[in-house]
Amino acid sequence: MDTLTRIRAFIDVVDAEGFSAAARRVGKSKALLSKYVRELEDELGALLLNRTTRQFSLTEAGHTYYRTASEILKEIDNLADLVRANNSDLKGRLRITAPRTFVDADIGQSLVDFGKQHPELSLEIISDDRFVDLVEEGFDVAIRITRLEDSTLIARKLDDFQVLICAAPEFLEKSGPIAHPTDLSKLPCILDTNGRSYSNWRFVEPDGSAFTVPVRGPIEVNSPLAALRATVSGLGVSIIPDFIARPKIATGELVTLFDDFLPRDRGIYAIYPHRRYLPAKVRTLVDFLHAWFRKPR
Repeated sequence: MDTLTRIRAFIDVVDAEGFSAAARRVGKSKALLSKYVRELEDELGALLLNRTTRQFSLTEAGHTYYRTASEILKEIDNLADLVRANNSDLKGRLRITAPRTFVDADIGQSLVDFGKQHPELSLEIISDDRFVDLVEEGFDVAIRITRLEDSTLIARKLDDFQVLICAAPEFLEKSGPIAHPTDLSKLPCILDTNGRSYSNWRFVEPDGSAFTVPVRGPIEVNSPLAALRATVSGLGVSIIPDFIARPKIATGELVTLFDDFLPRDRGIYAIYPHRRYLPAKVRTLVDFLHAWFRKPR
């Protein structure tokens, strides 16, 4: 039995957080995976996993070995992908992380359409609003809706993104005129706690100077869809992603405020680790998403 097979078994077990889950995922018996990992430990002369009947954890040596071995295996798999790409043969698993805002909205259809076009690929889509560590957590691609910052990762912009200040017409009838963004500090606002500064809304004056407005309100949620519903119900003013708010704006259920004061430095990005051999499946996904967002919707 070659070392590479044993390493793959070890990484499969760690990624699945257990022998039973790994066996189900890769279609091998629990006993066989246990045998491979034990042989790898014997070969290395070091214990990689702590095993009890109820607990599973990596030893210090296991942590070190997992990080390096994972990267080596990815490079091997990526090199194989490059060769297969010449025959348009995309296979294997593609791990994607994206915000719930993206996955649950209409634009989440982009990932479904990609899966439909490439049935040979197995997509694992994890919706998570935190900024995951792609390398540490074993993701191939992250979709992020953000202001792009310096990073060791590679980013490709898929589309522009903007938040909108929204309110229901019935709310504005009761509140009276709102002349400037600073007036929001005196009004009930719906706060989406997913934002980095959810209680300090950021604006830009026409001359380019930025300022923030502290806001508060009757409802705090961690979902833009919940914020949308509360705003349509007339409970306050909110910040909502444009791709979520547009349908309600089109029907007249919401109106926008202070469009000229909104920053325009955000985008939707596909982000992936810098690697010597970019996997063909990653390149294909990013190209597909870029083209998908160029189409009229």
